Amino acid sequence: MLLKLLSSSLLAAGLLAASGAQAETLRWARASDPTTLDPHSFNTGTNFVLSHQMYETLVTRDAKGKLVPTLATAWKLTSDPTVWEFKLRPGVKFHDGAAFTAKDVVFSLNRAKGPTAQVKSLLASMVEAKAVDELTVHVKTNGPNLIFPDNLTNLFIMNEAWAKAKGAETTQDPASSTENFATRNANGTGPYQLVSREQDARTVMKANPQYWGKGQAPLQITELIYLPIKSPATRVAALLSGEVDFAQDIPAQDVARLKQDQRLRINEGPENRSIFLGLNVGGKELKHSSLKGKNPLADARVREAIHLAIDRDAIKRSVMRGLSIPSGMIAPSFVNGYSKAMAAYPKADAAKARQLLADAGYPNGFDLTLHTSNDRYVNDEAISTAIAGFLGRVGIKTTVVARPIAQQSVAINNADLDFYLYGWGVPTYDSAYIFDFLVHTRGKDGRGPTNATGFSNAQVDTDIVSLASEADKARRDQTIARIWEVVQKERFYIPLHDQVIHFASIKRIDVPVHPDNAVLFKDVKLAAK
Repeated sequence: MLLKLLSSSLLAAGLLAASGAQAETLRWARASDPTTLDPHSFNTGTNFVLSHQMYETLVTRDAKGKLVPTLATAWKLTSDPTVWEFKLRPGVKFHDGAAFTAKDVVFSLNRAKGPTAQVKSLLASMVEAKAVDELTVHVKTNGPNLIFPDNLTNLFIMNEAWAKAKGAETTQDPASSTENFATRNANGTGPYQLVSREQDARTVMKANPQYWGKGQAPLQITELIYLPIKSPATRVAALLSGEVDFAQDIPAQDVARLKQDQRLRINEGPENRSIFLGLNVGGKELKHSSLKGKNPLADARVREAIHLAIDRDAIKRSVMRGLSIPSGMIAPSFVNGYSKAMAAYPKADAAKARQLLADAGYPNGFDLTLHTSNDRYVNDEAISTAIAGFLGRVGIKTTVVARPIAQQSVAINNADLDFYLYGWGVPTYDSAYIFDFLVHTRGKDGRGPTNATGFSNAQVDTDIVSLASEADKARRDQTIARIWEVVQKERFYIPLHDQVIHFASIKRIDVPVHPDNAVLFKDVKLAAK
């Protein structure tokens, strides 16, 4: 019935694949809808991937993870090691026809550093952005920041005049229900421009007729329709029936079956994303438990017991159908600072876990609530259900509360949970991104916005801040290793695995898997029908 409704609505809107030789419509399905179109509000991959179709950044990464020019054609450190210079692409226009200039870059960087912008941690080291001329920007940092350009791959450039005229000068506050004009509208320089937006139903984009990249990118897709389909079964059925042309968030249990279908193409690869559990180690008592006046998660022995109770190999085998990379570290192998030794994980040991709980004063265990998304990561709810089973064996009675990622993200932003499943990608390919968002004390110096664990360590904070201004790479890497030693020892995060992802499409479309789970549809090539 859902498929019939989906097909009928597309037909009614005249949006099914065009038959003209030059017109190509691509219907793209994912498990969830972006929470907003405001490009600086939420720091979530689902938002970023859609934004990349309409907005652009100064630099992006190719499928091999290499930084490539986008709105900036060149970048370098000046004679002053605290100032980066960006040369901008000439002749670029926003969708409304306005010329792209250095003033738009300065405005966008300052907006993205605003108090309600979740991406502000990426710009924590920025002291000032200055327009030198129409096509040159200087960014001064509070010390020599060797990786500043790496922080810009998801910092989108908006038109200053449009944002101010439309009342969107500051970002939508992700912690409230307040909207601005940019929540449901867009005006970027990207290859596609917004036609219509129906939250949780459909976003329609059409090719930008004045796109600067004509002749440089294939640009074969003339209309792009984004369809959030929450149900995995319905999403896969839509692909099989021809209702959609390209789908992400493919359930692990369906991959083998889809690979056997000669009408489809299934591309597979490791994602630059770790899946893990977050623990409230800073609260005096649990917020979602019948146990009052105590917080067992504040005890290192309890955290170690949870770590040992989880059978990551069983999750890989039974829940992920072999399509995960179990790990003991919340950094994938793509990331600077990753260590094979730290990524080693223990064999599940329920007996030792029970002993640790008894030593901590919980011989009969306690009850806990595990909050999880059910539409963001591969088999996220099923993973959480398995975790509850493992913990039940050692006496921790775990209730799983599953909800959409939009609600889960708000709860994490508000630190309103005790025990939660989460995933983290690393678009900078550097450990500082993990530390800035997940480890640094929450709310201090603009860092730690998604650290919902209550972990706080003054020395670790100092070390994290130093990474943005350390000019000696060897010394910087030593600091990264030192921070990781603390993270591993304290176990306020319990790593589970790195994701393996799949892109599924009709045969004539070939979309290689990007480590960041990103797709730039301007680069997608279509074989002849």
